[in-house]
Amino acid sequence: MFDYRLKVFHTVASRLSFTKASEELHISQPAVTKHIKEIETQLSTKLFDRKGTSIQLTQSGKILYEYAEKIRTLSRDLEFEISQINLQHRGKLIIGASTTVAQYILPEILAKFNAYYKDIKIELLTGNTEAISTLLKKEKIDLGIIEGESQSSYFDYKKFKADEIVLAAKADHLLAYKTLHIKDLYDINLIFREQGSGTQEFIQNRLREKGVDTNELHTGIQLGSSESIKNYLLHSDSMAFLSVSTILNELKNNTLTIIDIKNFSIERDFHFILPKGDQSELIKLFLRFAE
Repeated sequence: MFDYRLKVFHTVASRLSFTKASEELHISQPAVTKHIKEIETQLSTKLFDRKGTSIQLTQSGKILYEYAEKIRTLSRDLEFEISQINLQHRGKLIIGASTTVAQYILPEILAKFNAYYKDIKIELLTGNTEAISTLLKKEKIDLGIIEGESQSSYFDYKKFKADEIVLAAKADHLLAYKTLHIKDLYDINLIFREQGSGTQEFIQNRLREKGVDTNELHTGIQLGSSESIKNYLLHSDSMAFLSVSTILNELKNNTLTIIDIKNFSIERDFHFILPKGDQSELIKLFLRFAE
């Protein structure tokens, strides 16, 4: 249903490359150029500016791109709702998920969803909570799943799944199987996630609530993923706060262990992050399934 010329424009505008658009659409680059020129002629405006080897959207191009995104979404929702009448489930859903959710929780859910709805195509984009929020704001994704607690008036939030964050260390650590006090954290080398990470934000807030000055903690290094942190812990005497969902295999294989902290725990919820207002039938279907 999505007009083909508009699809060509949308692909070029998304990739900011005629070459990448031709490769993605499996048509020649001259054909891509021809479709763009036809739209420019029809609208009597220029859609792209060339700057050396790169291109940028003109103001007219930016306006057309916003409308193309809306038309693309409406077209997809139309196809899905019509397919519902025919007792079929078709369409495409673009999901953005923060790193922990994307790596350790969503794969099983997506596999089961795909088994039920084989004609619904899923695209998963991964980033930290801040990045996923930005993608949703720019309408690059249909919905997000995040691990942070910051909330914006731009979106609606819906509880997805409970989680716990624990202090982890290698299984043969000198302090393994001992109970620490909150003040002992000042004497430990800690590894944290990068700024912008929802997990990192949540941990810092809980520590501050317990009177811990996070600026005084020994944080020699920050790493961009739970996988990097886990591998680092295996080769050092450092510790790290990690979602228990990320270390289930390591606990089972006895390569990492959980260090207890007396009278202190970090519990949180993962959340769906959604555009304001009523959701498409495709999004509603996925939410019902995931829940």
